[in-house]
Amino acid sequence: MAGRGCVVTGGSRGIGAAVVRLALAQGADVVFGYHSGEKQARALADELRTAHPGRRCTPLYADVADTAAAERFAASALGHLDRFDVLVNNAGVTRDTLFARMGPQQWHEVIGTNLDSMYTVTKPLLMPLVKQRSGAIINIASSSGMHGTPGQTAYSAAKAGVIGFTKALSKEIGARGVTVNAVAPGLIETDMTAAIPEDKAEFLRSLIPGHAFGSPEDVAHLVCFLACDRARYITGQAIEISGGLVV
Repeated sequence: MAGRGCVVTGGSRGIGAAVVRLALAQGADVVFGYHSGEKQARALADELRTAHPGRRCTPLYADVADTAAAERFAASALGHLDRFDVLVNNAGVTRDTLFARMGPQQWHEVIGTNLDSMYTVTKPLLMPLVKQRSGAIINIASSSGMHGTPGQTAYSAAKAGVIGFTKALSKEIGARGVTVNAVAPGLIETDMTAAIPEDKAEFLRSLIPGHAFGSPEDVAHLVCFLACDRARYITGQAIEISGGLVV
């Protein structure tokens, strides 16, 4: 990814932060969005600028569920990069509960952040990639979007939508040299899985052939591969990275 400009939403922690770290390590300049963790985002940026002098690492506030705010984020992100090559749509939330107990606010928050952001963030950043006839868009989906997870009807619906969005957009812009793929993580060691009670976590580990959750770095390596020239012939795919949880 040397010399490339990369925009990552939800980049202050978890999978997003791992993508930011690896992209910088591979020579990219990165702008990443955060919503609630400003202090954490700025600390990450300071750390990475020190570790990679000469590389740009810029944190920007981003409410990806709000169209106007997402447009401001996109415009500012482009202004902080000499060139723009890669968009990683990573921002996401869960509000797990049984569907019968789910309130409309929970539903709309999950759909807004996970699915509506495919429109609000990608739309203003799409044409620069199309016009230069190169680039990559990587959307973070989930195993839940491929198979469905009890207690995650909203999240599963949103991530299934991300996969459908990925496949359709890849066909629309493939002739312009821009690839569009989705990465669908399973159980990864993030804040989301840290909230799982230990007895349930132990049961979930037992369902994975390697008996362990994946790491954010595992996902980041796949994302950065899809963002580089070596993946130029891969598009329209939803690649599951779950340690064999579902085979």
